Amino acid sequence: MIVQDGLRRMVAEQEDVFYYLTVMNENYEHPDMPAGVEADILKGMYLFRRGTASNGPRVQLMGSGVIFREAIAAAEMLRNDWGVESDLWSCPSFTELARDGHNCVRHQLLHPEESKQLCHVAKSLADTRGPVIAATDYVRLFAEQIRPFVTLDGRRYTVLGTDGFGRSDTREQLRSFFEVDRYWITVAALRSLVDEGQIKATQVTEALKKYGLDPAKPNPVKV
Repeated sequence: MIVQDGLRRMVAEQEDVFYYLTVMNENYEHPDMPAGVEADILKGMYLFRRGTASNGPRVQLMGSGVIFREAIAAAEMLRNDWGVESDLWSCPSFTELARDGHNCVRHQLLHPEESKQLCHVAKSLADTRGPVIAATDYVRLFAEQIRPFVTLDGRRYTVLGTDGFGRSDTREQLRSFFEVDRYWITVAALRSLVDEGQIKATQVTEALKKYGLDPAKPNPVKV
């Protein structure tokens, strides 16, 4: 979708813009594209899969790029291990989402008497509930760009990222070290539900033990 849109604008319509794609070297089978999400892909965020209807605890999981596969796995763990449902959001561009959000803020500033515009993030999350957890293979600031637009209604927003020094290891070990893999996403989601008073803190303690996560592990930013 992004390549096609870039070709349309740059080649067919001769717009003075440029597109770029970040290409990763991780091989995996891509899931089918959900129906009707073409426009949302270009906006930077689309609903990949909605969780099962439930009145119980629920979270919104966001992922960008290859780390989104860890978010998908975390959704299964949350459901099977803790009875928590998750709506899954693929975010091809947190930067594009931030641009859209700031553009809406600017419009409201310059048109104070018009009805309030909602950016794509706010529109997408409007009919959902539960805290939002975002994970990427980039530093936290990448996904932090959209915090003002996620938290418009007071919703909790937790960001996981690879802040710290570069190092060489397997993908699995690096994601565990930087605390962005499926286990850390699951624990972050549970912690957010504790903060909202929906579950007990003892469940986070149980999750840390179940997944072998050491509470005394050094902060990756400092080692």
